[in-house]
Amino acid sequence: MKNSIEALLVSTVLISFTAFSCSSTGDSESELVKEGGPLEFSELAGTWEATSARFISVVSDDFVDVIADGGSLSLTVQSSGRCTFAVDPFDRAAYTASGEMFWGLYVDEDDDDEEFEALVIVWDDSPDDRSYFRWFELTNTAFDLSCTSECGEYDFNNNGTSETSDLSFEFMRS
Repeated sequence: MKNSIEALLVSTVLISFTAFSCSSTGDSESELVKEGGPLEFSELAGTWEATSARFISVVSDDFVDVIADGGSLSLTVQSSGRCTFAVDPFDRAAYTASGEMFWGLYVDEDDDDEEFEALVIVWDDSPDDRSYFRWFELTNTAFDLSCTSECGEYDFNNNGTSETSDLSFEFMRS
């Protein structure tokens, strides 16, 4: 009897673990990989200065272009995919956000669950949060990165409360 109860307990734990550790097809989180994407992260290695850095609120009509407003934004990427965004808005304190880049599939639940290959950033300060960048383009001197999956936050009113936002960045290699 004791062995039956132990077997049942182990089976329940394994089933629970499997159920909570796997993403469903309708979920926007997918398996993350370092290789096999449209480009190697080593191609991004170096420092990039933004020529445009747009934060678009998804809850209001607010929109900010940090660069057009007199601020700056840079992106530093290591060949391993580690990255740091340094944001210095003109009207508030500068800050950084660091994470690690991966490749993954983004499932657009608003578009009949259509799947898109995405550059995914897992943030250091909140590893459960992932930003899925569906649009990216790399040339020898430019790197464009955009998302419309509520992938960022910005304090549009400078009142200490960040709002969820979409992002669109255009960088030049420094």
